[in-house]
Amino acid sequence: MKNEIIITAQGHQGTLERMQNEFSALKLWEAPDRDAALKAAAPRLRALAHFGHSRVDSKLMDALPKLELIANFGVGVDQIDLEAAKQRHIIVTNTPDVLNDCVADTAIALVLNTLRKFPQSEAYLRSGYWPTRGPYPLATSVGGKTLGILGLGRIGEAIAKRALAFGMQIRYHNRHKKNVPYAYDANPVALAKNSHVLLIVTPGGAGTAKLVNAKVLDALGPQGYVVNVARGSVVDEPVLLRYLREKKIAGAGLDVFEHEPKVPAEFYALDNAVLFPHVASATIETRKAMGDLQVENLHLHFAGKPVKTRVV
Repeated sequence: MKNEIIITAQGHQGTLERMQNEFSALKLWEAPDRDAALKAAAPRLRALAHFGHSRVDSKLMDALPKLELIANFGVGVDQIDLEAAKQRHIIVTNTPDVLNDCVADTAIALVLNTLRKFPQSEAYLRSGYWPTRGPYPLATSVGGKTLGILGLGRIGEAIAKRALAFGMQIRYHNRHKKNVPYAYDANPVALAKNSHVLLIVTPGGAGTAKLVNAKVLDALGPQGYVVNVARGSVVDEPVLLRYLREKKIAGAGLDVFEHEPKVPAEFYALDNAVLFPHVASATIETRKAMGDLQVENLHLHFAGKPVKTRVV
């Protein structure tokens, strides 16, 4: 008999197919009556697989009194109420490390595209402007610039290695200093002041909400750039929009937004912003590895073994 799980939302197709083959899966987003579906399954459900932006809060946990495990697809767990999980002795897992390289690649791609304006120059060519208006205007070099990494975790360190290969200098800010050969700044304002590019790779959640605000952007200044591969919530988005419009900073490269997939339309008109639709880990290989780790945690728990990547 297959172990039963609940799946909160649509996610990576291959992982969903595995879960439906290897478990008895309740797909919550397809239930005609969510509350009735939860009530009927609650006495048997010990594990939940979480995807996307659906919220796993105390109300959902209370509706599943037998719940023992929340297995998250992704590193960020800001959509899960961790304190509520702790109080109910529910284990939470995520999928770290397997996506480090892809996210670091995307971060460097955003740095290159934002400073060199490659997407804008391609649009210029496709619009037929090259023969009539001449060469595309000059952009900004990456080599020799200082990259300030806000959140030097495992992904941040992978980004730093790549940036060094492009001739960049590295600075960073964390809550605590690390034993790394990079200059440390005591706060985000100091980091921004000392950097040409401020790259955000912190966790999301209440602790980092609007961490990059007007003070940080003022310190970055009109020649500085922001790149965000963390969470949209880490940046004060309306302030960032205003600073880009008024050229108070030079540009931004963004893979994440505060209310994605809804993106403020004002971003689309900006020629000093490069916008990606949250694709940092979006490769076939990486998403499969994330799903494999999520499913492995589920199987380990049902087998009575320690999970591989416990958060709480």
